[in-house]
Amino acid sequence: MSDAENEGGENAEVATEEKPLSAQYGSLEGKVGSKQEAIDMGIKAGNINISDPSETMEMTMEERINKRQAEILAEFERKKKIRQIQVTTDDDEIKKLLRERNLPVTLFGEGPADRRERLRESIAEIGPIKNKNAEEMAAKRKEEAQLTRTTWYHEGSDSLKTARLWIAQYSLPRARQRLKKAREFGALPENQKNSKLQQTHRHMQGVASYCSQIGHSRPISFCEFSPDSKMLVTSSWDGLCKLWSIPDCEEIRTLRGHQSNVGCITFHPFATTQLDNSAACLASCSTGGEVKLWNLESDESVADLNGHEMRVARVAYHPSGRFLATTCYDKSWRLWDLESTQEVLHQEGHSKGVHDISFQIDGSLCVTGGLDAYGRVWDLRTGRCIYFIEGHLKEMYAVCFSPNGYQIATGSADNTVKIWDLRKTSCVYTIPAHTNLVSRLQYQKSDGNYLVTGSYDGTAKIWGYPAYVPLKTLAGHEGKVMCVDGSPDGEFIATSSFDRTFKLWAKE
Repeated sequence: MSDAENEGGENAEVATEEKPLSAQYGSLEGKVGSKQEAIDMGIKAGNINISDPSETMEMTMEERINKRQAEILAEFERKKKIRQIQVTTDDDEIKKLLRERNLPVTLFGEGPADRRERLRESIAEIGPIKNKNAEEMAAKRKEEAQLTRTTWYHEGSDSLKTARLWIAQYSLPRARQRLKKAREFGALPENQKNSKLQQTHRHMQGVASYCSQIGHSRPISFCEFSPDSKMLVTSSWDGLCKLWSIPDCEEIRTLRGHQSNVGCITFHPFATTQLDNSAACLASCSTGGEVKLWNLESDESVADLNGHEMRVARVAYHPSGRFLATTCYDKSWRLWDLESTQEVLHQEGHSKGVHDISFQIDGSLCVTGGLDAYGRVWDLRTGRCIYFIEGHLKEMYAVCFSPNGYQIATGSADNTVKIWDLRKTSCVYTIPAHTNLVSRLQYQKSDGNYLVTGSYDGTAKIWGYPAYVPLKTLAGHEGKVMCVDGSPDGEFIATSSFDRTFKLWAKE
């Protein structure tokens, strides 16, 4: 065949391809019998796509805008979800995770940050891979949660049995007296009850800075008023404790003996009122596990309570003054009989260190708060854990019983204060109190008509009972507020801080 013929044949094919649809299928009419059958064959072969005009509808401008907005919002939510995913910054670990997902370990021109973002997007789309290590960690967390709710009871000694009987005989008459007083107060007219409450709240709203004193060479970890409201004791990370006169804030005495940071010092319930100054009027503890007893006449301790091998965070006297409680970072708290200076109870129950403890005004119950974010209420007469406090998201650093005997305030590293009602066994208030962890709580010691909170955000705040409304913010410290306390006579509030100072606050 000649070149001209070949060229003509090619041109003929091109011309055939450019013919209209009816011309192309016209040659098929003789074979299939009709044009409709040819079209059906084309549709079946996938060469023709025909839609029924009645089945489609043109989108309006408003619908298009709504659709676009929905797409933008969906993309925004996707990116937000991706940003919230926590991914390791270790590049080797990122490569390992990409390899487990059958994804390229690295792309051309990709850096560690780009690789991390690609892993995050992969996790957002298909979810995390449950490898063996992750399953082991999940099983470990489940086991820890079970252990947290488990309470260990051990066979006690005869001295513990004696102590429990003594506490029961001491607390029951006080409980009857408290309930009688509550009934009498409840029988008063509402205007009379509200008048006293409003008077207290107005007094606290007028509180301002009264005195500021540099107390120690290192942060002041704790402060507390004496029962007669005429002295203030402070403890510091410099290993010293000091007594100060109130209200002129003159140093009275320095207590020396601790070999490490002192975390807490507290007065005996009857010191400066009924107890002789030569008796053990104070108790303190340190990070080295030391617990010391002091009198008001000497600079040296009068007794040591030995047995702790880890940090002792808090000490607290039983309302009777006969027993002393200590909280330790070995996940336990202990009860000491001061008449014999012997340990009568070593109670476990927390899965991490126990930081704070507070006794009910009757002396029958106590509450402990731990670094496991949980609290426990213990019946000292039976030794049982009667209420498990669960609700905080982070470590619990402060607990305090209200003078009414049935409410408990707890402060946590999640920046909140929660109020728990033992009658309802539930949380009745959650106060978004501060912008940093709550370090200390203290109810008004006489009636509990207000609650003072201290925080690492550098402020202390006063909240009015019963609605826990904010009454006053005490701002002035240049560092974290580590402790707060109110004087028994209601005239002063003391705050101690990381800035090495303590401040007195009183009504102007």
